[in-house]
Amino acid sequence: MRTIRRARRSAAAAAGTTAVLLALTACGGSGTDEGSEGTDGGGAAESLVIGTTDKITTIDPAGSYDNGSFAVMNQVYPFLMNTPYGSPDVEPDIAESAEFTSPTEYTVTLKSGLTWANGNDLTASDVKFSFDRQLAIAHENGPSSLLYNLDSTEVVDDTTVVFHLKEANDQVFPSILSSPAGPIVDEDVFSADALTPDAEIVDGQAFAGQYVITSYTQNELVTYAAFDGYQGLLGEAETPEINVSYFADASNLKLEVQQGSVDVAFRSLSSTDIEDLQGDDAVKVVEGPGGEIRYVVFNFDTQPHGAAQDDADEDMALAVRQAVAHLIDREAISEQVYKGTYTPLYSYVPAGLTGATESLKELYGDGEGGPDADAAATVLEDAGVETPVELSLQYSNDHYGPSSGDEYALIKDQLESSGLFSVDLQTTEWVQYSEDRTADVYPAYQLGWFPDYSDADNYLTPFFLDGGFLGNHYSNPTVDELIVEQGVTEDPDERAAVIEEIQDTVAQDLSTVPYLQGAQVAVVGADVTGAEDTLDASFKFRYAALSKG
Repeated sequence: MRTIRRARRSAAAAAGTTAVLLALTACGGSGTDEGSEGTDGGGAAESLVIGTTDKITTIDPAGSYDNGSFAVMNQVYPFLMNTPYGSPDVEPDIAESAEFTSPTEYTVTLKSGLTWANGNDLTASDVKFSFDRQLAIAHENGPSSLLYNLDSTEVVDDTTVVFHLKEANDQVFPSILSSPAGPIVDEDVFSADALTPDAEIVDGQAFAGQYVITSYTQNELVTYAAFDGYQGLLGEAETPEINVSYFADASNLKLEVQQGSVDVAFRSLSSTDIEDLQGDDAVKVVEGPGGEIRYVVFNFDTQPHGAAQDDADEDMALAVRQAVAHLIDREAISEQVYKGTYTPLYSYVPAGLTGATESLKELYGDGEGGPDADAAATVLEDAGVETPVELSLQYSNDHYGPSSGDEYALIKDQLESSGLFSVDLQTTEWVQYSEDRTADVYPAYQLGWFPDYSDADNYLTPFFLDGGFLGNHYSNPTVDELIVEQGVTEDPDERAAVIEEIQDTVAQDLSTVPYLQGAQVAVVGADVTGAEDTLDASFKFRYAALSKG
């Protein structure tokens, strides 16, 4: 491989101050920042305000694997492959072409003349750098586990890169290039072996998506301006400026969208609020296909009788997990907490995707989806587990919507009402939560999953292959082999059978207990359009589709 030396242009001038942008927003102003090279400059332009309760961990693609952070990345970073509006299937984005040139070589040719918003050339060298750093950093909260089949990345010339894969005929690798592991970053701004601070990324204007960030106050306000240098699949942004406001309280978000101060509310209003807003003529409630799931994670080291405990016993630890699976009443959580906007989920791949099963329904509870306290008592007694089992259970009070408190209060009640558990229920804000959960602080805890791409693989590989991103000390070599096998099985029926076997196997181990599947829901002003276009089976909410009359 020859080294590619790239010509660089001078970086753009710094964007305007946060204070000025806040003032513009407060006044209903909408001018984009004329000091930022590569953005739509000049006079007043229409803007749009989005409100969310999601939280950003970091906008460095190597350091986060959560929906709030990925929501930002989808707007500002280029991808080799992406999903067009209304489709779950990936196509070349900033790539001119992408194809297997041998069973273990995936060759991507970039469009010519690509640049970053700071004026730097965007070439194949950036592509190699982006994937090399994901694997080198391998951050505990990052998505590097998705690159399990990537052996190396080779630069051929300025516009050509070859991905060398470990296993042949990888059926999901093109989709992985559109996932959180796939954002391309500017090698002149990002560190090769450590996370780059958000402020440095913004100051460096290391963006080449549909938007650039012109002002950034983490988890308070992020302002975007349309990038006129974007040459990708998704086309020009409908609205020149987007202001995203981060809310600590979903009830305030509901009030703001009702009053028109927020044009779009996306993630996460309570089901009660959504039900109420459906009768308000000032707004529209827009739903899209659902791929989100909710589940309890067990830490195999710190759970009761876990491997790092003084009373460690593998069979007893499994019995504790099985008892929880016997006792959770999914239907009650769905109806009492979420008014049916989430539905019961009985396996690891949600209903609607090829290969989805209901493995947990058959193995746990009454066999028909309901709980069974007698079965839970029996499994604990047979394993010699003393009851009530003391279980520390953690949830995030600000990441999965305002109903999380009710959701986990009900789960606590379901476990304790059996007399088999004594639950210490605690909550932590997301930024701290995301650090603690991978540091073995929580024996059992809440997580949700919003898919990176619409394929069953995305509910298996990130979770279970060689421990996955959960970091919960679960590992099963048989599961690892099956996950790799399904990824390279070309026959659809044969692949579906392997996916089913993986779910059956993990259901026996209970690394996690999935229990709900939800739809995508946005509440928008009556004059806002485009939400229907971006609430699609790609599961990516693209701001560039939104506009208001």
